[in-house]
Amino acid sequence: MDLDNFVRPDVAAMEAYTPIVPFEVLSRRLGRAPDEITKLDANENPYGPSPRALAALGAGKYYHIYPDPEALELREALGAYTAVSPAHLMAGMGADELIDLVLRVVLAPGDVVVDCPPSFGMYPFSTAVNSGQYVPVRRRADFSLDVDGIETAVHAHKAKVLILCSPNNPDGSTIDDDTLRRLLKLPVLVLLDEAYADFAELDGYRSHLDWAPEVENLAVLRTFSKLAGLAGLRVGYGAFPEWLLPHMWKIKQPYNINVAASLAALASLEDTTWLREKVGLIVQERKRMVAELARFAWLQPYPSQSNFVLFRVLERDARQLKLALEQQGVLVRYFNKPGLDNCIRISAGRPSDTDRLVAALVEIGD
Repeated sequence: MDLDNFVRPDVAAMEAYTPIVPFEVLSRRLGRAPDEITKLDANENPYGPSPRALAALGAGKYYHIYPDPEALELREALGAYTAVSPAHLMAGMGADELIDLVLRVVLAPGDVVVDCPPSFGMYPFSTAVNSGQYVPVRRRADFSLDVDGIETAVHAHKAKVLILCSPNNPDGSTIDDDTLRRLLKLPVLVLLDEAYADFAELDGYRSHLDWAPEVENLAVLRTFSKLAGLAGLRVGYGAFPEWLLPHMWKIKQPYNINVAASLAALASLEDTTWLREKVGLIVQERKRMVAELARFAWLQPYPSQSNFVLFRVLERDARQLKLALEQQGVLVRYFNKPGLDNCIRISAGRPSDTDRLVAALVEIGD
């Protein structure tokens, strides 16, 4: 029996997504205790969950009971927080699940998804998993969108979905309102990922979550991973047009938001002063990190409105730099693909994290 015949040919041929690993895996691999590792490779919130979220997790009584399949209490709290009707909101096991749900509803095999790389690797991955055809329209050298190219691709390929990320991962650039309005005129569902919008809002960016109920071809995603330090609990949410939601509800796993994630997210929404304070500290530290790293002429930063900075490494090998930092217990993300050749992305951490990063770079030397 040829067991390979049981595997979808497109799945057999697709490239696996490469995730970032957690502290316990890093600790074993590097031979260092978790507190000896400075983890700046996954854009996580270094301050972790809020005190109220931690207290709610400790006080939880119903972990043995299946969660609410509609996450109604969380959606109502999100409605109050975002000023978007809960009827237009859905919570997901991270924004990643919501990306997959949208594509599962919309795509038939071979349908086209237009994306604008360099961007989040989950977009081509989820497109492939859902038997879609991935059509990239690459960003310009400054990471701005090629709007003319997007319009051409959507029409030429009769695309179903256009995925945009603002602030974009991995460079931190945002999309202005006029550009978004222009792209929304296309005959395509626009999936706008605003996972990092909380940081950009301190620089004047305005989230488009409240556009989704009024714009029939716009869906907007947000997450608790970055704002609330709940990356390990996997809880995100989005606002969706009325026609799309019934089909998403039909195919969603019924208990996708676990009890712990729901408790922590609800408590986080009651602790927004604490959350906003930490967002401010992270943005402040991002700016300080750029200033501190200016002493290294071979690191070229790109402007960012997020909780990370992309650096192009000049006159040395970025992969070797990443490995040298790793040996000192400092983790950064390495890229070497079109538009990101010889680059590293560094998450903004706490002041002590930046200090350790600088010390490690000094140790590596010129």
